[in-house]
Order: sequence, then C-alpha cells, then structure tokens
Amino acid sequence: MPSPRPSSPRVPGRASEQAAALPPGLTGGGGARGRAKPPRHLADLGLPERRAAVAELGERPFRADQLSRQYFARLADEPGEMTDLPQSCRQGLADALLPRLLTAERELECDGGTTRKTLWRTFDHAYVESVLMRYPGRVTMCVSSQAGCGMACPFCATGQAGLTRNLSTAEIVEQVVAGARSLARGQVPGGPGRVSNVVFMGMGEPLANYRSVVQAVRRLTEAPPAGLGISARGITVSTVGLVPAIGRLAAEGLPVTLAVSLHAPDDEARDELVPVNRRWKVAEVLDAAWHYADVTGRRVSIEYALIRDVNDQAWRADLLGSLLTGHLAHVNLIPLNPTPGSRWTASRPAAQDEFVARLEAHGVAVTVRDTRGREIDGACGQLAVLSREDDPPDPPLRSAPGNPGAESSIR
Repeated sequence: MPSPRPSSPRVPGRASEQAAALPPGLTGGGGARGRAKPPRHLADLGLPERRAAVAELGERPFRADQLSRQYFARLADEPGEMTDLPQSCRQGLADALLPRLLTAERELECDGGTTRKTLWRTFDHAYVESVLMRYPGRVTMCVSSQAGCGMACPFCATGQAGLTRNLSTAEIVEQVVAGARSLARGQVPGGPGRVSNVVFMGMGEPLANYRSVVQAVRRLTEAPPAGLGISARGITVSTVGLVPAIGRLAAEGLPVTLAVSLHAPDDEARDELVPVNRRWKVAEVLDAAWHYADVTGRRVSIEYALIRDVNDQAWRADLLGSLLTGHLAHVNLIPLNPTPGSRWTASRPAAQDEFVARLEAHGVAVTVRDTRGREIDGACGQLAVLSREDDPPDPPLRSAPGNPGAESSIR
C-alpha cells in the first residue's frame, strides 16, 4: 500500500528550487551551466515585447504584428515570402527576430508517411526530437522540452541519456511551427492540414523547465498574430510528478490536460521506476493531480507503462483502481517499447488484458496507447538521440524534404 503522506513540502517559486529538492543523482531543470543561451526569437516574446523590440530596431511597432502574422499564421520561413513587409526591412527584422534555432539533421517516417520523426540540432549542437502523427480527423505533435532528461527513469532511453539543457520557449514552439508548415504545404500524406494537438511527451521533464514550457503553451494557444491559435484543450503537459510545479500550473489559468507519468501505484515500485518518487510519494502526486482537476475541470491522464513482471501484476491493477476510483482521471496504458540494452520488456498480452479488466471493474476509464513510431524509435520512451558534436547522427534514411542529400534548416 502507498506510504502515509509526508508533510507537505515548501512550494518553491522557481524551477531551480525544485531541482534543489530532488533526490541525489537527479539533475532536475537546471541543465548544464555555462552553456550559451539560444538567440532571442520572436516566439520568446509576447506581442508587446515584440513591438518594443521592433521599435528598438528603428521600425514602427506595428511591423511586429506583421512579422508575427507571417510566422504564426502564414508559416513563412523566408524573408522573401513576407510580402506585406517593406522589402527594405524584411531581412533585418528576420535576422533580428527570426534567427535559425533548429536544423533538421535527420527525418524518418513510417505509417505511410503519416508518422514523421525529426532529429533537430540546436544552435549549440544539442539534439532534440519531435514526432508528427497524423490520424483521421486530427494531427498530434509530440515535442521535446529539454535536450535529454534529468529524471533518470531506468526504463526510458531518454532518461538514461541524462540532461544536456533546457530548451527555450522558441525552441519548443519551433518544433510545432515546423510541423504546421509541413502540413500546410502538403508534405504529409492526406493533403494540407493543421496541427490540432500538442503533447509535451518528447524528451525532457516539462515541469522542470517550467517557465519556458508555460510560455510555449501560451504561444501555441494565443490567436494570431500573438500565437498559433491551437485550442488549449488540445494541449497535454506531462510530468513525472513535480508536485510544487503541478500546483503552479493549476493556477496559470490554462485549461490544458495534465498527464502524470505514474507507472506504479505503490512507493516501493515507483521509487525504482521513477526516482523522483523518493522526494514526492504517490499519495502526494495524486493529491496534486486531484487539485489540478478540481481547479481546471480537466480530466487527468494517468500514464502507466506496462513492464513485464515489474508493475503489471493483478494486485497492482486493483491498487491503482482503488486510488483512482471517484476521481476525474483516465488511465493510459503504454506497452513498454524495447530500448537497446534494457533488462525490461513489455507485458504479456494476457497480463495486459487482465490489467485493463481490473481497472474497468473499479469503474476507471482506461485505454491502451497506440504505439505509433516504434519502427523509427519515435514512440514514447525512445526519444534518445546523439547529443555530442563528436558523435554525429547515422546517415539519413531519407533526406529532409526540399534539400535532397543535405540537411534542411528552419527559421
């Protein structure tokens, strides 16, 4: 059974304080110190800040609205396309506020081209990945919030790679804009389309990069020219259970879905599978989740990777069901994806079926996640990439579109 709830921790005001409270060996949201910051980008700034930045460049402030509309609404990535801006200032504004942040090093696809994983190189040669998944009636982008991850979950390839650094707001937004641009240009099978859903379930712990992630959510959900105009209800923010940050997110006024990567209903198993559980136990994490649901009215998604003979026992299904009964929650079971060198593997089909049945017997809504992207190491838990300049990516299986045989850049 879960351990008794310890006394409530002091709620830190900044991600750095959260990192300081993590168990030894976890790097939290601090990232590597001393790294250069990404260049300032339009998506890092709110609309008033963009107007001020444009004025500092000697242009009239309304040019910021025009530039923003080109980036967020028309998805332009070359100054020559920005025809509502005077030719005399296009290049200067683009150079100052639309610097290149991500370069596509490699792009892989499966499912007939409707699932596409992109390996991005940042300005300082860190590597991150995003995945675009097109389904009938919707398109979901899975984005990274950090280069690597400091949470050290042993069954997750990204967690084993360690944390390189936090991504900036614009680096996160750029992943979505790049996907939106490829859809708008008809480069994804199914015809022109738009991104309808964004899940922060790629590389990194989103709430350990709290400020950048919340600002990215605002850019994604604000209407053009301020942002992309995606519905907040189409955004999901995942966390391993940083309790103070969950409380802060509940107070942001953003009706996004919270996904809690629980993976075990008892502290004994979760201490091993999710090391941050040594700081915030199961009871605390779920209390924070129920508070989030109460404040936002949004159903909480409980993420649970089924691992053979580790957390897939029938009694753990019953325990999980008893913890969730009566709460605004949905369980998303994830068949564990194989990762190189891992000692763990997916549950047997019979064990998975019984787990589902026992949760349903408790009246808990449950689904088994579609493991799209497994063929290209793009499914959950497989977003580990080469992160050192002296360890370059493998030769591409398919060149990035628009530049055969070479890398493709986005602004």
